[in-house]
Amino acid sequence: MHTAPMDPPPTGPRPVLPSQRSWPMFDAAASRRLEQAALAACEPHALMARAGLGVARLALAVAPQARRFWVAAGPGNNGGDGLVAAMHLHRLGLAVQVSLLGDAALLPADAARALAQARESGVAITAGLDGAGSDAADLAIDALLGLGSRRAPDGAIAEAVRRLNAGAAPVLAADLPTGLCGDSGARLGDVAVRAAHTLSLLTLKPGLFTAQGRDHAGRIWFDALGVDPAAEPVTTVLSGSEALRTLLPGRAHAQHKGSFGDLLVLGGAAGLGGAALLAARAALTAGAGRVYLARLDGDAAPDPQRPELMPRSLQAALDPALLDQATGVCGCGGGEAVRPPLPVVLQRAARLVLDADGLNAVAADEALAAALAARAAIGLPTVLTPHPLEAARLLALDTAAVQARRCDAARRLADRFGCTVVLKGSGSVIAAPGEPVRINPTGNARLGSAGTGDVLAGWLGGLWSQAAATAGTEAAAATVWLHGHAAESGDPRLPLRAADLIEAMARSLPAAG
Repeated sequence: MHTAPMDPPPTGPRPVLPSQRSWPMFDAAASRRLEQAALAACEPHALMARAGLGVARLALAVAPQARRFWVAAGPGNNGGDGLVAAMHLHRLGLAVQVSLLGDAALLPADAARALAQARESGVAITAGLDGAGSDAADLAIDALLGLGSRRAPDGAIAEAVRRLNAGAAPVLAADLPTGLCGDSGARLGDVAVRAAHTLSLLTLKPGLFTAQGRDHAGRIWFDALGVDPAAEPVTTVLSGSEALRTLLPGRAHAQHKGSFGDLLVLGGAAGLGGAALLAARAALTAGAGRVYLARLDGDAAPDPQRPELMPRSLQAALDPALLDQATGVCGCGGGEAVRPPLPVVLQRAARLVLDADGLNAVAADEALAAALAARAAIGLPTVLTPHPLEAARLLALDTAAVQARRCDAARRLADRFGCTVVLKGSGSVIAAPGEPVRINPTGNARLGSAGTGDVLAGWLGGLWSQAAATAGTEAAAATVWLHGHAAESGDPRLPLRAADLIEAMARSLPAAG
């Protein structure tokens, strides 16, 4: 089972990205258990004191010229963190205005103590919004609702969220942007804070990195508050580049093309031939030894851009002598034409990356679904690479349901078919039976162009073919990380064309050694 390396707990805020290492993450239930254990082990109020100090430190770090701060504090301990931060900022001679949205008499004990200390220090605190907003501040701090929030913001809290979003000042969110689910990254309702920075406290939350999380969290920072999470099992990991470095350790002088595996791309129905070409070119660039291309439109002409690719007829591609030892990449632009050969591919391919129309065929045919599940029983590994709509078809759900619980959807698919699943999208999720779910931190909207998924599938197959003994999960995590990393080097306002993405991935490989 994959486990993330556990560094000593940090003593203050530090940025999470960019990072080459993996980070352990914890959902709300695990975070609460860690919090309760920490509260029992430390002095009273110490944890909130550390959290508030961390928020204040980060506020000064991200807005060193700021002189005016608005703190929107909610009715729970997240509000208490904001009150402690306000006290520290006020003691430095900065102008701080706190809007307390909740009954002061009903605050939890730690938050009530923080309120008393802030008042004693002279912090300006008003009950309710009372005309407050971030237009009069240089930095706003969202301390409205934290980890315990499971419902959509409403009433005064929702209005505070709107003012935070509408104001001119950048927003620093304490622990989570209000209105965002820390487990799933889904918005809990119609409104959620769009922060410039988020300081995740005690634990890193998966929802900050997938679904709507990255858009709402901004730059993500972490403060473990001095708490070691080693006692809690790691169920979710933020991927690093370790797997990629492991899979590409270097090539020996005596190796040859036969040392790096054979790969077969099967796809490209009439009018969709470009998808198969992209996958094959990506596999070749990733390092597969020999790449065979069987186009379902019958075109067996050499690729003028990559004459190294070896065209094959469908009959030749389905020869057991090839399938039984090859890595297959099936479905890219396959259309309806992929269905007839798919049973043979499922039965025989030594390793299989199933994408696009291959997935749609499985979703529509119970016999194909059973054949896919049977691969695991006979030791044939598979990686599925669905986008949310394809995942929804496989799970008989709608896309919104998949996006609302992306990690759960990926786990369900992995368990159902006994394979590795890459659920693509913002914060792609990689899941495999019995392993922690991985969330990929790299990438941006530049990947939202036609054909980038075909490149991902082909590169994954090409990487896997030269490391045939490696689990598909490792090849998938490595490829998804590189795929996103390649998109981060250009202008984020412009899409990255799929053919250009292949070369961008080659240029983005970590340096050897």
